[in-house]
Amino acid sequence: MAENSGAGRRAERIYCDDCQAGPGPDNSRTLTSGPKGLTETWHSPDCPQEAITMILREDSARRAKEQDAWAKEHFPAAHLRLTTTGQALDADTASAPFIQALTELVQAQADTTGFVPLHTWATILERHFPPAQPDPRQDG
Repeated sequence: MAENSGAGRRAERIYCDDCQAGPGPDNSRTLTSGPKGLTETWHSPDCPQEAITMILREDSARRAKEQDAWAKEHFPAAHLRLTTTGQALDADTASAPFIQALTELVQAQADTTGFVPLHTWATILERHFPPAQPDPRQDG
């Protein structure tokens, strides 16, 4: 087992298959949390496995930024199209509550920079799809 990993938990030390590095001033440490707890892996500065991991992380971060930029550019127009289409539909159709709920949920997303919290989803869905009230004629 490794020494204390900083969070009061002990980590199992795994040696890298490529560099076999251990703790050292020039080496980097990766902590991974999994079903069996924490694992600690050390890598040397020239470790090919760590280089590949870093390249993949950087690529993932780049793609996430590109997707976010694309969404910020395209969301306003798509939101406007949804709202305009929803307003043009007949409010008496069976689909009206679905369109109204979707439009309100999309507006909630437009009003935030993160995820719409669950309580907001529940509030909107309860408003458009209230629970069925018991039929007083069915009392026994």
